[in-house]
Amino acid sequence: MSALDTSAAPTAPATPDDVPGWFFRVDQEVFSHLLDRQTAAGTSGDLLEMGAYLGRSAILLGNHLQSGETFTVCDLFDLDAPDDENSAEMSMSYRDTLTRRAFEANYRAFHAELPVIVQAPTSVLSDGRIAADSCRFVHIDASHLYEHVAGDILVARDALAKNGVVALDDYRAPHTPGVAAAVWEAVFTLGLRPVLMTPEKFYGTWGDPEAVRADLLARDWRAEGFRLDEERLAGQVCHRLAWDEPEAPPQARRPRSLSRRVALDVLPPFATRAVRRALRSGRKAA
Repeated sequence: MSALDTSAAPTAPATPDDVPGWFFRVDQEVFSHLLDRQTAAGTSGDLLEMGAYLGRSAILLGNHLQSGETFTVCDLFDLDAPDDENSAEMSMSYRDTLTRRAFEANYRAFHAELPVIVQAPTSVLSDGRIAADSCRFVHIDASHLYEHVAGDILVARDALAKNGVVALDDYRAPHTPGVAAAVWEAVFTLGLRPVLMTPEKFYGTWGDPEAVRADLLARDWRAEGFRLDEERLAGQVCHRLAWDEPEAPPQARRPRSLSRRVALDVLPPFATRAVRRALRSGRKAA
């Protein structure tokens, strides 16, 4: 992930896709589809997001909040991290860009009321403030450190009601091995049952995976241009889903004399940090 500049006064986004973040189409569609299926079946329950960044996924979750349900978002936002490792992770990725003010401004652009915001490490949620069996959907996208993710998974396990779904971000990214370790530990030792994997997120349940899978497959994903494949994993069937953006016709492609990655590789060692940050984020250096 590259840091995205939000240091200026927040500008209200016109669409959720204008909100900076890494919540892509395939997962937007999966979130909406599974939540809609729950609603159609008369399933109610609270929503929980651990790790929110600037609100892109929270905005979508808020669209599916039903009367009588509570949506809770837990994130450090601008607070200092509780330990040195987490602090280093924040400094590397998003300390200068993640603020509660920006999150709230983005969320209010699409919803009249904010969710319940817990501005604290996600570990505080283990104190019982999220009632057992109260949630139908939990999204985990906070720290990438193994110890933290493992704790977040335990919070999700206790919070989820029957056949509730947990979505875990960055379960396979090269720079987040701690997430992978915690996810697969939960599968093999804590009874988490995999249902779906996208390039960015893992979806599972501690309930009946066949029921969740039936909801997933109630939609003809392939007819809409998605890639859907079946796997056998941990003794059961699960699926992989991906979306490939159609290639632009040759005449619509803009030539690039030098890619950002190549540009970063060939920068002289005395190049300023501002120049390097600008290349990573796609902005012009000041």
